[in-house]
Amino acid sequence: MKNPLIIAIDGPAASGKGTLSRKLATHFDLPHLDTGLIYRAVGQALLQVDLPLDNEELAAEVAQNIDFSKLDRKALSVHEIGEAASKVAIMPKVREILLQAQRDFAAKGAVLDGRDIGTVVCPNADIKLFVTASPQIRAKRRFDEMIERGRTQDDVTYEAVLADLKVRDDRDMNRKDAPLKPAQDAHLIDTSKMDIETAFQTVLDLVKHTGL
Repeated sequence: MKNPLIIAIDGPAASGKGTLSRKLATHFDLPHLDTGLIYRAVGQALLQVDLPLDNEELAAEVAQNIDFSKLDRKALSVHEIGEAASKVAIMPKVREILLQAQRDFAAKGAVLDGRDIGTVVCPNADIKLFVTASPQIRAKRRFDEMIERGRTQDDVTYEAVLADLKVRDDRDMNRKDAPLKPAQDAHLIDTSKMDIETAFQTVLDLVKHTGL
């Protein structure tokens, strides 16, 4: 196995890329960074002190102080924080500040997942994946996840989740700086009809066939 090995995984929300990334990191004994959590941490910090989500200077200042070692996945998984993250993630100054930190993390070998890992953060990654699924499947996954975490169908509906997801997809894919798109040499993994184990084995086969 190549050392250091860098695996870049991109894809839209609720595509399964996070779960897949964590399994790959464990399998290859590599550190893992969910770069979406970084942007969620920025969004959370702004929300906690009631700062506006459209002030790029404030968001950039917050981004400079994010500690990668203290990212609490559970606390950052709140839907409202995800919406805030999607707004600050389109800000060029925020992205610029966090870019080098992500590259430094990857330098010694890592699995990173996000929206622009294969295209911007790690364009020379050894393996690039673009993990996706239909909007309807992704919305169902996200809706089920929210219900499991204690939300009720009185305050959240599948239709609302689907609508929010489509807005977020549009924002991610059409932002000027580092839009969400597959790298030209990325392997497409459509998880619409896959469980996580099937997706995991598919990627392991890809790695094996690359000869790394």
